[in-house]
Order: sequence, then C-alpha cells, then structure tokens
Amino acid sequence: MLYKSHLEVPVFKLAHKLTLEIYRATEKFPRSEIYGIISQLRRAMASIPANIVEGFYRKSRKELIQFLIISRGSCGEVRYFLLLSKDLGYVNVDKYLELDSLVEEIHKQLNGWIRSLKAGA
Repeated sequence: MLYKSHLEVPVFKLAHKLTLEIYRATEKFPRSEIYGIISQLRRAMASIPANIVEGFYRKSRKELIQFLIISRGSCGEVRYFLLLSKDLGYVNVDKYLELDSLVEEIHKQLNGWIRSLKAGA
C-alpha cells in the first residue's frame, strides 16, 4: 500500500470534507427531521470515510476491498437522501448539485481504488 496513514488517502480526505459539509447543511433542516433525514443522511455519509478507515487498518487486501465496497454502497444511500432533501425543499438545487457531484466523485475514486486493488491481487 502506498499510504502510511488513512489521512493521506485522497478519497478519505474528500469523504471527510463532504461529511463535514453534510453536517453543516443538515443543521438548517427542520428539527422535525432530527430522527429522520438528518440522522439517516449523516449516518450514511459518515459511514463512507469510516469504512475507508476501517478497511485501511485491516490486515488483508481482501478485507480492504470489502470495506471499500461498503463505502461505495453508502454513496448511493447518500445520493438518495440528498435527492429527497432537495425535493422536500431542505436544500436548494445548487447546493444539491454541488453535494451530489462530490458524492459522485467519491464513488468514482472508490471504484478506481477497488479496481487497482483487485488488479494487484
């Protein structure tokens, strides 16, 4: 592995940055959503960098790949909750497009890393 720490991994950095953005954006959501969309969106988003980190510190390439696949799946969940948030009027279209494009970039980077790891197996 090229990286000594998860803090060096570009996709982790981007996922962490987006997690912070999601937390900030959801602070403006209605309080009635605290146990609904706010909780679901934050949980789904935070699971992306969390699974990257957990996989990074596992002992095998196979385990790392599995955790990256889980992170990749969480990207879809985040994208849905962002769409729902937009459609409910909790985020404007511009913010939705900005956040969604970052999730798409994370998804692409995860795919590339997974392919690279599988090719080196």
